[in-house]
Amino acid sequence: MPPHGRRRFSGLAVTVSLLLLFTSTASAVSAVLGIDFGTEYIKAALVKPGIPLEIVLTKDSKRKETAAVAFKPSKSGSGPKIFPERIYGGDALALSARFPGDVYPNLKTVLGQYFENNDRVSEYQRRFPELRIVEAKERGTVGFSSRCFDEMEDPFLVEELLAMELKNIRANAVAMAGKGSTIKDVVITVPPSYTAIEKRAVTMAADLAGLRVLSLISDGLAVGLNYATSRTFPTINDGGKPEIHLVYDMGAGSASATILRFQGKLVKDIGKFNKTVQEVQILGAGWEKTLSGDALNQVIVDDMVEKFAATSHMKTLGQEAKDIKGHGRTMAKLWKESERLRQVLSANSETQASFEGLFQDNANFKYKITRADFEKLASRYAEKVKAPITMALEAAKLSLSDLESVILHGGAVRTPFVQKELEAIVGSADKIRTNVNADEAAVFGAAFKAAGINPSFRVKEIRTLDTSGYSSGASWTADGKERQQKLFTQTSAIGAEKQVSFNFLDDFTFTLYQQVPGLPAGPLDSPILQIRTSNLTASVKKLEDSFGCVAADISTKFAIRLSPYDGLPEVVRGSVSCEATEKKGGVVDGMKDLFGFGSKKGDQKPLADDLDDLDASSSPTTTEATTTSLPEESQNSDPKASEKEKKGDDKAKETKKKTETVYIDFTSEPAGLPQLSPEALQRIKERLSAFDASDRTRIKRDETLNTLEAFSYKARDLLEDEGFIAVSTETLRTTIEQKFKDASDWLYGDGADASRETLKERLDELRDLVDPVQKRKDEAAKRPDAIKSLQEALDQVKAMVDMVQQQREAQAIAEERASSATSSASLATSESESSSTSSPSLSTSTAPVDDFADLDDDAYATSSTGSSSTASSTPQPPPPPMYSEADLTALTSTRDSVQSWLDAKLAEQDQLSP
Repeated sequence: MPPHGRRRFSGLAVTVSLLLLFTSTASAVSAVLGIDFGTEYIKAALVKPGIPLEIVLTKDSKRKETAAVAFKPSKSGSGPKIFPERIYGGDALALSARFPGDVYPNLKTVLGQYFENNDRVSEYQRRFPELRIVEAKERGTVGFSSRCFDEMEDPFLVEELLAMELKNIRANAVAMAGKGSTIKDVVITVPPSYTAIEKRAVTMAADLAGLRVLSLISDGLAVGLNYATSRTFPTINDGGKPEIHLVYDMGAGSASATILRFQGKLVKDIGKFNKTVQEVQILGAGWEKTLSGDALNQVIVDDMVEKFAATSHMKTLGQEAKDIKGHGRTMAKLWKESERLRQVLSANSETQASFEGLFQDNANFKYKITRADFEKLASRYAEKVKAPITMALEAAKLSLSDLESVILHGGAVRTPFVQKELEAIVGSADKIRTNVNADEAAVFGAAFKAAGINPSFRVKEIRTLDTSGYSSGASWTADGKERQQKLFTQTSAIGAEKQVSFNFLDDFTFTLYQQVPGLPAGPLDSPILQIRTSNLTASVKKLEDSFGCVAADISTKFAIRLSPYDGLPEVVRGSVSCEATEKKGGVVDGMKDLFGFGSKKGDQKPLADDLDDLDASSSPTTTEATTTSLPEESQNSDPKASEKEKKGDDKAKETKKKTETVYIDFTSEPAGLPQLSPEALQRIKERLSAFDASDRTRIKRDETLNTLEAFSYKARDLLEDEGFIAVSTETLRTTIEQKFKDASDWLYGDGADASRETLKERLDELRDLVDPVQKRKDEAAKRPDAIKSLQEALDQVKAMVDMVQQQREAQAIAEERASSATSSASLATSESESSSTSSPSLSTSTAPVDDFADLDDDAYATSSTGSSSTASSTPQPPPPPMYSEADLTALTSTRDSVQSWLDAKLAEQDQLSP
């Protein structure tokens, strides 16, 4: 066996190992998603080997999905185990006029919002009056009660409904990636104004959808990342000047401005090499939550309501504007049309809309609006366009002159008066850039970041530096007073870390908070994380007992950073430490002295001369070595030298300081918005799973229904088909026709709501009648070709039998000739042997001596002339026959049997009636 550490592996083992390695590597490669989580639309981009940065299409082949989910009531009624059909996207909005109380659009508006005393929730309720908005008791946030369920059903959280939409996006991505693909990792965009509560709500929705969030990225940074993918910026190491741009993003939910710095940077690469990377850093961000596409739509809706209320029909009914706003179906129609009107006005000077059966299904209404009228109605919003830019410039400590351009993003930014205001703010239309895709730049940036995080992909190295968006700090109670320490500002880069000292030597609790501005009473210190130590007291005692530390010298520190995952502050580690006194010449130095590697200041003494146990026969070499190991100072008897030696010993035992550290165990719990209990979270996951199972069952039921409908239509064609008529009787065709007629009538009557099992029974009943006839038809169509192929095979067998018979006859003739030749050759050989034995002595005396007789014969050498002549004179027997007589008999018998069977069947077929 090879020695340990040098064992050889067989080639098979190495091959199998490499195969497993490559297989595991290939299986580890999975697709990643970038999701632009918008208020009105959700867009997704897929990155997969072979599919670089491709937009995920909806089932209708659209590049963006409407952010809406609807519950279509089940025809079986409501109950705890009856789940409605879920409809997504534009199909869901199409149901808003029929089921306004079960269509949930623009849920991002109320995500992470408390139910009580919340203007955003009140505004959402006014916009969708038919929705049952309730309070989620366990958390105090917004919930929805559906009419498709009974009153005892728990309300749906906003995160749960968003999880359904994300699951739908994931299903579309899996269908696009191909069979067998797995998609789990995702990067999601969020507005820069999102607080810790809102970011955690997004993460929770993704988790319920079965997605793993690699990172959250702000909208502006995602746009900037996409902007940088196709550009190279000046390298600051070479004296280049960074480029500073502002991304102005105005979508359906809010408007934001993000100031970005783009630059190239020379960094150390592997080994002694350097490389240049691109950097995109946020310098400041600002936002205006009341400026959005929905706000502009609201202007049009309010104008339509006023004009509709002023019509003679509504005055006759005695209905006012407040009555119209409380009518769910009417408001759903008006909101849907307002979006279209605003988009048309971006390219046209006027537009109009017509409504039929608008209010209580008995009123018609025509509405007309010009761009000038619209801009007049929205004049108060024009003044708010500058607010995000001002806020971002103040945060970045820059001015408008420092900006090289303004990059536009978002659907609402196409509004003409918004672009005019931006041009007036920056002072020149040349600074307004539209060289990025205003709809898809953010989703492409998110997908690019996801591919950069996933080690399976190799992309252009672009380093992004996001910010927290809000100032944050730590608070605790000491000596009965509340203490605070500010840690990070709103422009602090994500990933930054700080060391925070606390004057605690016993276990304590402190809180990390986030300052949320914009409230009338000033910034609110919103708690984010609560940290509780568990072994601080024991760690301090260990320092005191083991290292002799004094309480006054012990310091407690925690490392706190902005998480690269979501930008929220988190505790990385905690420790207690002190400077302990350590003497030289300790255990290690003692061991050095023992083995002769100690101090050279006289610590080692010479051996005594009068030791009795010294070996007298020791070699001179050993004695010499021992003598030379003695220090020179030991041989000096000078008192001054002895005093100098003593001082050296004291110096050798001089003490030094060493920092001793003990790490602290701690627990972190989210603070602020109460977290769901494990039981409640499990109930939500089980309900989502039940929805998924119900959807799968419904899909299978619809497939069976479609198959039954298609089969019933197919029957009409079959009954008129000549081939089908030829292989069926009139009675059977009459029965089939009646069965299909009954099935068709049943489908459009009671069968419309039938279960999959009932539909399948009907389908099987019809197939039992049609399939045998269809089989006979197919057989009749294929029979001529099959008979022809069989007859050709029989003819080939007959030809083969004839060939074998000829070979057998030729073999018999060859054997007879070979037998005669063998007899003649044997007679000639006998006569030659008798003549050679009559003179043996002569042959022996005259034979030459062979000097190479002892050598082996060459197996490849040419045989001698004598042997050649002998071999040629001996006739070779003919080769054995390829087929025996038994083979010939079997072939003939089989061929005759099959031919007889075919002739009989053809005769029977001819006797059948056509």
